[in-house]
Amino acid sequence: MSFQDDDILMENQPTPPPVVLVEEDEEQILITKEGLKQLKEELHTLKAVKRKEVAERLREAISYGDLSENAEYEEAKNEQAFVEGRILELEKKIRNAKIISEKHAKGKGQVVEIGSEVTVQERGSRREPETYTIVGSTEANPLEYKISNESPIGKALLGKSKGDSVEVEAPGGRFKYEVVKIA
Repeated sequence: MSFQDDDILMENQPTPPPVVLVEEDEEQILITKEGLKQLKEELHTLKAVKRKEVAERLREAISYGDLSENAEYEEAKNEQAFVEGRILELEKKIRNAKIISEKHAKGKGQVVEIGSEVTVQERGSRREPETYTIVGSTEANPLEYKISNESPIGKALLGKSKGDSVEVEAPGGRFKYEVVKIA
């Protein structure tokens, strides 16, 4: 069989399916539609704007000559590494995103779950009740009263109903809360 015959045989062979690499440690990221939208916007900004800015800073720093003692070059390289790392992180989060339904099944408001808005009253406290939204860790922002399902209070509240009490062991001590409202 000649070299040409081998080529003809190869042409008639079906094309093998593409290889898709999946990292075993990848897990789903629980996120709301709004949170996913924010991640996608940040990713777009990093790719469309920030990458170009950093590339321009690198070009400018390189034009100064001797790179061994060029602080601007080192700073731009460090920023480039940060931007590229953040892009990879965001792409992974978006790829593994699982949207949290903001409208729960027919049991809406019966039990605290991810996506629930829950009002709690600290037992023995005269403070006003506080309302939190239980979200995935990616979206957690205590200043906006969005707490992670993985946080001590988030874990304690999951699965609870109106009127239930929970005890939370947190870095600031032990707290007792009563579930006042679930929405």
